[in-house]
Amino acid sequence: MRLQSGIICGVWDMGNQVIDTAYGPIAAHFRKAKLSDLCYERIGIQTGPFGSQLHQKDYVAIGTPIITVEHLGENRIIHQDLPRVSEEDRKRLGRYALEVGDIVFSRVGAVDRRSLVREEEDGWLFSGRCLRVRPNAALIDSVFLSWFFGLPSFKDYIRRIAVGATMPSLNTEILSNVPIYYPPLPEQRAIAHILGTLDDKIELNRKMNETLEAMVQALFKNWFVDFGPVGAKAEGRDPGLPKEIVDLFPDRFEDSELGEVPVGWVTKTIGGVAERVAMGPFGSSIKVETFVPEGVPIISGQHLHGLMLEDSIFNFVTHEHAKRLQNANVQRGDVVFTHAGNIGQAAFIPETSRYDRYVISQRQFYMRCDRSQVTPEFIALYFNSPEGQHQLLANTSSSGVPSIARPVTYLRSIKLTIPKRTVLDAFEQLESPLLLQFSQNKDTSCTLAAIRDTLLPKLLSGEIRVKDAERFVESRL
Repeated sequence: MRLQSGIICGVWDMGNQVIDTAYGPIAAHFRKAKLSDLCYERIGIQTGPFGSQLHQKDYVAIGTPIITVEHLGENRIIHQDLPRVSEEDRKRLGRYALEVGDIVFSRVGAVDRRSLVREEEDGWLFSGRCLRVRPNAALIDSVFLSWFFGLPSFKDYIRRIAVGATMPSLNTEILSNVPIYYPPLPEQRAIAHILGTLDDKIELNRKMNETLEAMVQALFKNWFVDFGPVGAKAEGRDPGLPKEIVDLFPDRFEDSELGEVPVGWVTKTIGGVAERVAMGPFGSSIKVETFVPEGVPIISGQHLHGLMLEDSIFNFVTHEHAKRLQNANVQRGDVVFTHAGNIGQAAFIPETSRYDRYVISQRQFYMRCDRSQVTPEFIALYFNSPEGQHQLLANTSSSGVPSIARPVTYLRSIKLTIPKRTVLDAFEQLESPLLLQFSQNKDTSCTLAAIRDTLLPKLLSGEIRVKDAERFVESRL
């Protein structure tokens, strides 16, 4: 077999009998059952706590995490920016605790999103905008089931049966009646193992990227927040850098609007170093019914969990629709922020992005840098630092959904210290290889995800046998 444009090619054994289902062809030896029949009674499918049971004012800095819709990744829970509740609230909400093997669904909005609960998330809670599925391990393997939920045809089916046009939603009754097709447990586990092997490699790449991002952020903080090399030179200490880089830094500080800064560096507003700062579209401009299978991708909060855009799963609008939303179109090099909901997010679109154009959602706004003064990486790193986060969130409204008041005007007014261009160029030479590796890891993960997503329906239809799939995966890792 070979991989070609993300599709697995080869000679298929078409002798297996298949049946036509709502999800496409499924191997004839698979059984069929309603989802509720494969879950534990009474607690098998459950809605999260009502809004009156859990308020944002109940959140604490240290405590038990709560999974919200925004934390449902591609079958993995996103751990960044998790809200938390106290031990007292954890006990009060104990019936909403998660166990290993549970599957958490989005109840409203993007109803096709789901994530499997793994060991590290055991005992966490889920929010009222989610549904919990607890499979009966004697009947069905939860990992297999979580991947079954990942079938594109299953996702289409869920979107079709959800209620509500402007804001699709699920409930326990709808989810309970969803038909599930499954082979005997040993085959379920074999399929889960194959897909899990690919997913584990994707997760390893993600963790490697966390380390790379932390290294870049530490270097940025030392140079541009703590002014470490300048402080070392001022005190006669060795900054621990090559001489040609050390010579780029001054050896003393001077007073500025922001306190002491390196001599020769300047204080500017974001407005002074930006070509453009603009908002996303009105909420009425992008609705679920405007989504199409292919077109211009929409950036939302789920794509802004790190320093660099998460170029993963998108909803799309047509190119014509995107053209009508021209003021909300973003491109490579733009820095995208969230101003409502999960505020404080800031990520740049790299030159290696999958698409050359995106549309931001109504909860986002963006900055286009004047690259003669600053780089997108510099801006994104600053606003991901503690100091930048403090600045960004200083104009937060505390009523209703968390939001940044007058986001465009406020962002333009934020002041920061801009280094000399020679220092910025030296920093870019050091961080570029790290960010390149970061980007390559992402590309590898996208390829592995394409293999995984292509294998899944073929394994379920019997078009690929388990042993053939195992050998193929082993050859790619």
